This record gives sequence, structure tokens and C-alpha cells, in this order.
Amino acid sequence: MVPPLALDIDGTLTTAAHRIDPRVFERLPEWPAPIVIATGKSFPYPVALCHFLGIPERVIAENGGVVCADDHLAFQGDREVAEAAIELFGERGGDLGWGDADTTNRWRESEIAASMDADEDLLREVAAEFDLEVVDTGYAYHLKTPGVEKGDGLAAVADLLGLDPSAFVAVGDSENDVSLFETAGESYAVGNADDRALAAADHVTDASYFDGTLSVLESISE
Repeated sequence: MVPPLALDIDGTLTTAAHRIDPRVFERLPEWPAPIVIATGKSFPYPVALCHFLGIPERVIAENGGVVCADDHLAFQGDREVAEAAIELFGERGGDLGWGDADTTNRWRESEIAASMDADEDLLREVAAEFDLEVVDTGYAYHLKTPGVEKGDGLAAVADLLGLDPSAFVAVGDSENDVSLFETAGESYAVGNADDRALAAADHVTDASYFDGTLSVLESISE
């Protein structure tokens, strides 16, 4: 049987230029088992992707901070604490790096993300004062409540779907995918993955970005 999937977005469904690979729109809608989009991006991003793919809105957003599947919606993490930490970060000279509009955080429900150009040392210093953690996904620094992870989100979605998390095949590329890999039954890191994801995955693809993900889809559907 073709297994259900848990798929990251950035670095996994994208090209090296950070664009959604157009083959995603051909391959994923035809997948016969459930697909869960698991990302560090804010909630609207994976919902919009599911919409344009024409698949059910089964998403884990903000590194597990938001879970939505089959008309169930749940939130984890304390955004108010993260906002207080970011206020202090700004008072000490820090800048999130997104400009005044800050569309990266405008619709974020459970955490705050900072640009890779932000002062990482200062961000981690402030995070520690508020008992928060900073996760480096390679695309942003995420200031979040400890213990809120993609893996917990997958367990929650699997329960809503009446599936065991071990039934899922997970594909990702970053530190925030480690818990996803640990929860799924089988995991793949694409070739461009960071060291923590590479170490945690059951398999590593030769190819990078969506080329790597596509190789996984082809191998598990045979």
C-alpha cells in the first residue's frame, strides 16, 4: 500500500532558488494516501498550498504550534511570551529583519520568526531569559515554546485521521524536522539537509530539494 506522507516545504518541496517546484502540482494531487504538510511557516502558507494543490487542508504549521486537519484546529505554544521576548530583543538593539510590514509574523499564531540576518547571539540570550528556545531552520530563527514540535503535530493529525503515526513517511531537510522523523515510521532527509536532519533520518537521498523528495515518492510507490 502507498503510505501517507508528512512533507516539509522549504528545502523539500522547493528548488534551490526557494521556489515551489512546479512538479509538486503534478505529483502530490495524485497521491492516493493522506498528505500532511508540516512546516515552520505561519499557518496561512500550508493552508494556501493545500488549496492550490487541491488536497485536504491537513497541516502542521509553525513547527507544531498549529495543527489543522479535517475541520479540527488546535494551537500550542505561547505567542504572548514570544512577543514579550521580541520586545526586549528590540530594546537591546535587535531587529527581526523583515521590515515594517513583517508579513512573516503578521499571521503567525504561536511563535515569532526572525530573519537569518538577525543577531542570533542576542536572540538566544533573550530567549533564555524567557525560557524559550530558538530553532535554526536554515531559513529563519524561530523563537518558540520548548516542547512544541512537528512530531507532536504529526501524532495529533494521525489521531484525527485514525492512523498510526508510524504509518507515515516523512521527508524534510532541517533541524525542525528531527521530531517529525522520530515520530513517523520512515524518514528521509533530502541531500541538502542540515547535519541534524541528516543524522536523524532513516535514509538520505542522493538528490537535493524536490528532486530528492521526488525520488522518495517514486521509490515508495513502486
